Amino acid sequence: MKLNWSDVTPKADWLNRRNFIAAGAALAASPAVALTGKPSSFSTDEKPNNLEEITNYNNFYEFGTGKEDPARYAAAMTTDPWSVQIDGLVERPGSYGVEDLAPDNALEERIYRLRCVEAWSMVIPWIGVPLSSVLNKAGVQSSAKYVAFETLNRPEEMRGQSYPILDWPYREGLRLDEAMHPLAILATGLYSDPLPNQNGAPIRLVVPWKYGFKSIKSIVRITLTDKQPVCTWQKMQASEYGFYANVNPEVDHPRWSQATERRIGGGLFGGRQETLKFNGYGEQVAPLYAGMDLAKNY
Repeated sequence: MKLNWSDVTPKADWLNRRNFIAAGAALAASPAVALTGKPSSFSTDEKPNNLEEITNYNNFYEFGTGKEDPARYAAAMTTDPWSVQIDGLVERPGSYGVEDLAPDNALEERIYRLRCVEAWSMVIPWIGVPLSSVLNKAGVQSSAKYVAFETLNRPEEMRGQSYPILDWPYREGLRLDEAMHPLAILATGLYSDPLPNQNGAPIRLVVPWKYGFKSIKSIVRITLTDKQPVCTWQKMQASEYGFYANVNPEVDHPRWSQATERRIGGGLFGGRQETLKFNGYGEQVAPLYAGMDLAKNY
């Protein structure tokens, strides 16, 4: 059985407004505009995490290295106006507004598993559009082989960028066939609200079969190229973070096991669960990697 939006936990059950505002002012700063999307057959039937968990446990080093730092500090980021520069090997390069890339009538509901390379996980109900639809708008040239992404670089609003934690701005990339896969989306909302700042407002990538660091947040640039892009974590430590970053429980991180994961919200006695290859999306995406040695950290 696949979940539809009506099957997701009602807001009244997962949102205590007073506590939530105290815990994460960044969400309160989001526009109070409801988003709806068409149900998708790609959604998992697992129960989603609640909004407080999703918005208060994040990796977004642009605001600090603590899991609660994004919720504390991300309200300082201005998300309106916003545009995404699409360039490189495309027929129609230019600056596109979020409303152009993800119009209301094209939005879909996608309830996806998220698996962090740090061995924790969530289930998140996104609202967005297939990445392929955005690339098709720009017109991909036949010589393009990869898609590169770049995050906003604004240290005056993103306090973490004032420190050399990473080589700013944050950059990520996909092979073109990965980017065109129907599971890959650009999200602009979660539950029925626009994306909170701490979750990558106003537009972010979601690639559910890969470790979470591949799903770059707050995108300002998308470049089509014939060369494999430089990715931030791969450049930082290639022995630990490969370009593909496909979830594989058989390949440990050099400093910890990837065989199991901790589900956020599971409670003190929630224990750990087995990690699924490709985060459970192998049936859909394994053919992309036929012939590759998945035991290698490319």
